[in-house]
Amino acid sequence: MDREPEQLRFLGFFGIYKEALKIIHSRRRLFGLVSLTLILPLSVIFLANYEISAAIFAKINQTEATPNTAHDKLRGEWAQFWLFKLGYLIIVVIFSLLSTSAVVYMVACVYAGKDMTYRKIMAVVPRVWKRLMVTFFWLFIIGVGYNLTSLLVIAMIIVFLKGVAELVLVIVLTVLYLVGLVYLCVVWQLAGVISVLEEKCGWAAMAKGKELIKGKLFVASAIFVVLSLIDAGIHVGFVALVVQPYWAEVGPRVGCGFMFLFLLCGIILLGLVTQSIIYFVCKSYHHESIDKSGLSDHLELYGKYVRLSRQTAQTDDQQSH
Repeated sequence: MDREPEQLRFLGFFGIYKEALKIIHSRRRLFGLVSLTLILPLSVIFLANYEISAAIFAKINQTEATPNTAHDKLRGEWAQFWLFKLGYLIIVVIFSLLSTSAVVYMVACVYAGKDMTYRKIMAVVPRVWKRLMVTFFWLFIIGVGYNLTSLLVIAMIIVFLKGVAELVLVIVLTVLYLVGLVYLCVVWQLAGVISVLEEKCGWAAMAKGKELIKGKLFVASAIFVVLSLIDAGIHVGFVALVVQPYWAEVGPRVGCGFMFLFLLCGIILLGLVTQSIIYFVCKSYHHESIDKSGLSDHLELYGKYVRLSRQTAQTDDQQSH
């Protein structure tokens, strides 16, 4: 890239977006291949969830409306719905972590001036994916605790307070909850990048992300909120125009479906690249070393690990014969 790592600290809201688009364009073939392999399937899973859920709900509603319906049949349909949701969440987590690993590695290679190939990227992903999984596990625990505590506090206020005081307090706490949620998500995204590029994962990566984001929290939060709103708009548009459209014709629904699919794929890719850039921006802002040769050496270790794993597998295969 033309921009030196030391200059990244000066990037603001629009500068980070511009840098992300520049990086994607500079390696558009590789980003396209990774998107087709990981991000496009993730986007399909996201949108297919609405269609499948709507079909299952329609079946459940039909069963409930039918007189003398066996209770076991209705219970079986609800079990089918929740099993589908569980499988959906597992697949989403897997593809999200794989996509994050691949894109973060690619952005780091761009800044390190290191050559990369599609085959090498896909070989490295399983290596860094494990640490990212540990970090996600910690985020899941923290997120569940944060949401349950917030909902419990708001519920207690609704139960024990009445009138204007209740309304005002609920609004204030809801705003504070959303602010805290954005902060948690921003730190998590930074911790994910740290898990890929540094020898840290889990709570250590979260703690490092919390320190790094200082000074760039407003910019990172603004970027996250904008991308989240666009993402939400795509999902709402898909449900309104494809899942529950005003028209019955198949053609417009299919056309809108493909449009929203590629929009979602693009916004996910842009989000992953921007969160990778934010990591380097924060490192530069805190005057932490972003030595190109050091970063290149660190990335090279992944390549050596992949080659060593292949050689070991070949040796074991030869010995077995």
